[in-house]
Amino acid sequence: MKNIVILISGRGSNMQAIVDANIAGARIAAVISNRPDAAGLAWAAERGIATAALDHKTFASREDFDAALAQLIDSHQPDLVVLAGFMRILSAGFTRRYEGRMLNVHPSLLPAFTGLNTHQRALEMGCKVAGCTVHFVTAELDHGPIVAQGVVEVLDSDDADTLAERVLKLEHQLYPAAVRRFVAGELNIVAGKTSSRASVAGSLMAPAP
Repeated sequence: MKNIVILISGRGSNMQAIVDANIAGARIAAVISNRPDAAGLAWAAERGIATAALDHKTFASREDFDAALAQLIDSHQPDLVVLAGFMRILSAGFTRRYEGRMLNVHPSLLPAFTGLNTHQRALEMGCKVAGCTVHFVTAELDHGPIVAQGVVEVLDSDDADTLAERVLKLEHQLYPAAVRRFVAGELNIVAGKTSSRASVAGSLMAPAP
């Protein structure tokens, strides 16, 4: 059984999708937030999952917060750490600690549009497709080895909100599938890239709305 710790900052819709997926061989050991009022904490607690809040505002530095967060995570003996809308830039020391066993989902087709405001930037660039990327976390923001990507068509009628809504639905499919592959031991990092022993490709194309 693989222990999974999920980090959130808000309602944690991707956390909910992973929990609801009931992944064989996986146990959601804890859900932790850097915001005590994160709605996802109550959702997890209602389902009997251990929860904790560690307010980053009470720490003098990013490194101090990360050290306390790592200690809390490690108390649950995680095999995998999952970032599910965790709105914190993590220090290099923290990412090294969980290298090869920490995943994130980003709402763009990396390496395009790292950082914030991804959907608006995609629209401004006239992109014909957009999507999301599940990747291993490294010290360089949104640049870790890619595990899986999902694609949606950009519609002429789209604004940032409608595009974000469709991409988020895709995340809810792609992220649990990627976690399932990790738990099954199907993912390896070779020469900075993710290789998979699974026969199923790590990609998803959403149907046209």
